[in-house]
Amino acid sequence: MVERKHLSASFVSTIVPTTPRLPRLPVPDLHQTLQRYLASLEPFVLEGYGRDSAQLQTMFATRKQWADDFERGVGSVLQERLRALDRASPNNWLDDNIWLKKAYHEWRAPLVVNSNWWLSFKNDQTVPQEVLLGHGGDVAKTGCTAWQVRRAAWLIHRLLEFKQKLQKQLVYPESTKTGIWFRHSASKIFNVCRIPQATCDTASSPPPPSLQSGRTVLLFVHDWMYAVEVLNEDLTPISAGELERALLQVVFDVSRRLDAEERAVPISVLTADERDRWTENYQHLLSLSPYNREIATIVHHSIIGLSLDHYTYALSSPPQQNPLPTPDTQEEMDAHLHNIRSSHPAHPGRNRWFDKPLTLIVEANSRAGAMGEHSPVDALVPSIVCDYAVVHDIEPDEFSAPLGLSEHEISAVPRRWRRLDWDVDERIRRECLEAEERVRNIVKDSDNSVLWFDAFGTDWIKRASLSPDSFIQMALQLAWYRTRHCFTATYETTLTRLFQNGRTETVRSLTADTRAWVLAMQDPSTSPQTRFALLQTAIKTHANLTGAAMRGRGIDRHFLGLRCMMQPGERHELFEDALFTQSQTWKLSTSGLSAGDQWRGTGFGSPEHDGYGINCELLYLYTAGFEVIKFGIESKYSCPDTSTRIFKESISSALLDMQTLCSQASHAHL
Repeated sequence: MVERKHLSASFVSTIVPTTPRLPRLPVPDLHQTLQRYLASLEPFVLEGYGRDSAQLQTMFATRKQWADDFERGVGSVLQERLRALDRASPNNWLDDNIWLKKAYHEWRAPLVVNSNWWLSFKNDQTVPQEVLLGHGGDVAKTGCTAWQVRRAAWLIHRLLEFKQKLQKQLVYPESTKTGIWFRHSASKIFNVCRIPQATCDTASSPPPPSLQSGRTVLLFVHDWMYAVEVLNEDLTPISAGELERALLQVVFDVSRRLDAEERAVPISVLTADERDRWTENYQHLLSLSPYNREIATIVHHSIIGLSLDHYTYALSSPPQQNPLPTPDTQEEMDAHLHNIRSSHPAHPGRNRWFDKPLTLIVEANSRAGAMGEHSPVDALVPSIVCDYAVVHDIEPDEFSAPLGLSEHEISAVPRRWRRLDWDVDERIRRECLEAEERVRNIVKDSDNSVLWFDAFGTDWIKRASLSPDSFIQMALQLAWYRTRHCFTATYETTLTRLFQNGRTETVRSLTADTRAWVLAMQDPSTSPQTRFALLQTAIKTHANLTGAAMRGRGIDRHFLGLRCMMQPGERHELFEDALFTQSQTWKLSTSGLSAGDQWRGTGFGSPEHDGYGINCELLYLYTAGFEVIKFGIESKYSCPDTSTRIFKESISSALLDMQTLCSQASHAHL
């Protein structure tokens, strides 16, 4: 079979003896960080005091004085402590000591919506249209379908194949710098799990290869949990056909349990609860029996999670339409994103384990996606792994048996699964019901949708001699200002993959140059030539900030490290300034995934109640033959100042206005 290449040829090779080394993430220069910080405050000061020049100068002078005093005094002490921490750290000062705790594990908010990312896959072209529309039949009255099981088996098989190739250095070899970074990052996706603990969570360690629990996938069907062994003892993946038969055996087991009028206690919903509450319930579960401790170990050791949902969620009433909405329509895609994000709204938080870094979710009509806990890696890494799984549709030759085998036909197949039934008491039953109500409130408040903007894309932006990423950031700034009539601190993620164990740094997209351009766009007296010149300046400034952040010269990770070095009783006005807090209150939180046509939509939650979480992709749809810019947008219904629908419209309007501006400037130049 011929497979379309989505990995650069430079990352696919045999093992090369020489292995490059990545440099350590630097401790940024204190003076440079403070100067960049002062520059980042300019738009906030201008916004508050721009019409009062005397007040403006006073505000700037005060912040400069604080920065100078900080640099000469306690700041230099903190900087030296940070350097000492770095010297004592095996990899770097940030990843080894600070980032996981402060960015993720100390957060006590529920993971669902607030922290976990979600991703909707393109549909498999081998699945019949009638199945996608909800006419897929039913396996033993479970609600699951044969095509659903087959696609799940194929996706798991492909993921295991990628994992094996990665370990053998057949993809992203360690002979490349990108390979070093990616192999280290991808290793954190598999066979691990977040573990709830009071005040600060932790992460499990990967099991030794000899343990059977490390060769399993954690499977959810009707809220029942199963461990399915998907690797042989020599750690090679079982065939796609064997995987399909193992999954079917579990589905038939679920059918027998349903026929016996059993109902699962939805333990998994506890993982979507507030972290300290989940910690208490987790400890109580472990105290109930040694068997529960064994289950917890299997959950932590399992390679990834797999959820087979016994329904296909639709936004319209009744919940299960017949037929379902046409694939790739706005309504259908939004419904899919909602189910991946948090499960069916009628029973939110179920049939998932929100602490796993990667869970595949396949609905009854075979549409699929992924959801993951964010702390081990950033969403780009699992998206690359999933891209390998999704890019190639189901290969019928990989399945020797016909679709939809009967229970009798697979009864002789060796059993590769076991039930994971927790011992529970009335407290746990009650806690599951109460947790579900709390999760329901979170889910009901999440205004989550996807925007496919197809008027133009990356190629057009490049022809205008502008950076696509910076162009999109300017569009988001303009859209925000038009809907809120003010400016806000904006977080854009950039990777520090140039460094050993690099994670991310913040690009502060709101700058004085950004502000000047946005205001010019709103001023009808400003000429197109002036507006375009201001846009060019703003984009250049943003690109420079992005380059500095990628090279480990950002502001926010350095400030985080410095603040963590403060000892009891130490303080400084710099960190207590209202503008310091305002400049880090990310009401626009933005990120991006790798370009590709495998995703229908993506998403993550807004970190602020009155803000937006926005994921963006710029790509070419090979199958459709056109470019599209995709935005996954989340806000809160309960906030009167936000609306995902209105912001989608504002983004589209901003992009079209920017295209018109570039065209006007080009004609004027000619």
